[in-house]
Amino acid sequence: MRTWLIGVAVGIVVVLAVAAGLYVLMNSRTYQLQGRLVDRVETDEQVVALTFDDGPTERTPEVLAMLAELDVPATFYLVGKDLAAHPEYGTAIAAAGHELGNHTYNHHRMVLVSADTVRSEIERTDEQIRRTGYQGEITFRPPYGKKLWELPHYLARHDRTTVTWDVEPDSAGGASRARIVEDTLARTRPGSIILLHVMYGTESAAAVPDIVRGLRAKGYRFVTVSELVER
Repeated sequence: MRTWLIGVAVGIVVVLAVAAGLYVLMNSRTYQLQGRLVDRVETDEQVVALTFDDGPTERTPEVLAMLAELDVPATFYLVGKDLAAHPEYGTAIAAAGHELGNHTYNHHRMVLVSADTVRSEIERTDEQIRRTGYQGEITFRPPYGKKLWELPHYLARHDRTTVTWDVEPDSAGGASRARIVEDTLARTRPGSIILLHVMYGTESAAAVPDIVRGLRAKGYRFVTVSELVER
């Protein structure tokens, strides 16, 4: 009886350890099982990439006007269904010279999903991105940063780069403009990839001018993700 109880206890420990390992892997910003993942770039140059997740939404013209005034490029990780609903906004982003990235079609967590689901989510979004007139490289960012088996496998087979981030001042929600600016300026390093949610977050959008001016005052220059990863 005692031996049986020990065996059960060991089994439970093993299951919990495996589950914990899978959880860490699923949420890792710096590692995936296959393919290339970039959360930042090792460089001595003071260059950073400014990235926006989700949308496009009706806030797109406002965001584009702000970027034009600041004269700063950005990489937009867009959701396929939102592009399909608002193709004019995607076209405007491309026409303004910004980079468009793939953030899946439905913005679901891409774990424990089938190979067919992964393919559909990515390829349908690629199709919407190309309809905007954008001709550059399309990098990929998983919703919520989550990935496990099928997603990295697909990306590796198709030579696609997974882009995460190392600075995320508004991801927890509820942060003020001042706090978003403060956190971004404190955490940004050469080669950083900054994630903001300006399509829905009023405070995030309001923080962008101060972030840009603050980083420029420190000597930083802004590039797109593709330009950054080429270094």
